[in-house]
Amino acid sequence: MDYGFPWDGLITRFKYQGQPELAGCLSRLMLRTPPPALGGLVPVPLAPSRLAERGYNQAWELARRLARALDRPARADVLLRPLAQTAAQAASTRAERQRNLRAAFMVAPGQTAWLQGRELALVDDVMTTGATAAEAARTLLRHGAAAVHLWVLARTPAPADAT
Repeated sequence: MDYGFPWDGLITRFKYQGQPELAGCLSRLMLRTPPPALGGLVPVPLAPSRLAERGYNQAWELARRLARALDRPARADVLLRPLAQTAAQAASTRAERQRNLRAAFMVAPGQTAWLQGRELALVDDVMTTGATAAEAARTLLRHGAAAVHLWVLARTPAPADAT
């Protein structure tokens, strides 16, 4: 869906206003598109300080519910975002996002074997430029994932003047 009315208000409540219980109904919306064959789901991780601030990772809340519905494993311990904090992405340009995210992700020690040959769904709530997803997917692929499919709840529409 487009990240616009009425979805933007609901996603804002889910993401920023401490309402992780909304993940149930939001994940069901994501299941309306038939999924590819998957070996597992991995949420886009939050920086430790952002996770502490929110108290939960909204991508994990979606991923674990999707995994349960699809009878697939979901792993929040495979992909990490070890940097204390990357710059806030919401107001950044595409170039700034790409620069902010270089080396932002890593595969947790001991998890490379789990990734080998797996076709994964990388789950996130909102995609704006795709820079976060691209860097996370590159990290998973570099460590042995066979393929990475991006599953997002909403996408920010491109500006009208963008071509």
